[in-house]
Amino acid sequence: MNLPLIMGVVNVTPDSFSDGGRWLEADAAVDHGLSLRDAGAALVDVGGESTRPGAARPTLEAELARVVPVVRGLAAAGLTVSVDTMRAAVAEAALAAGATLVNDVSGGLADPAMAEVVAAAGVEMIAMHWRGHSADMQSRAHYDDVVVDVCRELAARVDALTAAGIPPERILLDPGLGFAKTPEHNWALLRRLEEIAALGHRVVVGTSRKRFLGVVGRLPGHERAVQDRDVATAVTSAYAASAPVWAVRVHDVVATRDAFDVVAAMGGGFA
Repeated sequence: MNLPLIMGVVNVTPDSFSDGGRWLEADAAVDHGLSLRDAGAALVDVGGESTRPGAARPTLEAELARVVPVVRGLAAAGLTVSVDTMRAAVAEAALAAGATLVNDVSGGLADPAMAEVVAAAGVEMIAMHWRGHSADMQSRAHYDDVVVDVCRELAARVDALTAAGIPPERILLDPGLGFAKTPEHNWALLRRLEEIAALGHRVVVGTSRKRFLGVVGRLPGHERAVQDRDVATAVTSAYAASAPVWAVRVHDVVATRDAFDVVAAMGGGFA
């Protein structure tokens, strides 16, 4: 069994739900990315737009100013860098600065030019399941069968992206936990990750510090604080390791690295 890669998160934002503002300065963000690499991250994901529920979008100029210097600094230090953006112009600038992967949480829906940029650059793209921007995405959390519906909508994105010139082997899929999903939807997707993988593409999963990990097992009004969700993140990441998942996206690399070490010591899976 090959354990998933660990993708470390570098949020260059003032308002991300997990660590908004901590790494807003470029030098601090680069140092943080290096620390994630040293802790065991195989790649780092740099984003300049918060996608927490209700978040307002930054201007294009602000996102470029946040992201490009950090990507350039991390790439120059030899890290494998992905850019977390829904804007084709930001993706293009980040690729020019040294990023080698585009992580688009909208799966190319937010900016019709994204597929063309990725295809022209010859890089890989993570296409996440998405139904709308943060301002109103939770109002769209209605499904007949969340796993069947997510698979169908992801397959439609694959068709559109390949038609735009991206080879299918360069398209990775993310079920979009927490994006237009209730906690029950998230748990169902985690339990049935094999169905996402059956679409024939590498799968990326991001549970890190999300609200459904804050409320699980807790009474209303007593949910875990954001910074207290790393153990739950590590557990769900280890669970994802038992499914055919290519990478897990996390804020705290150490906890997930420890969980993976335990999985490996147990023989690569769960009894």
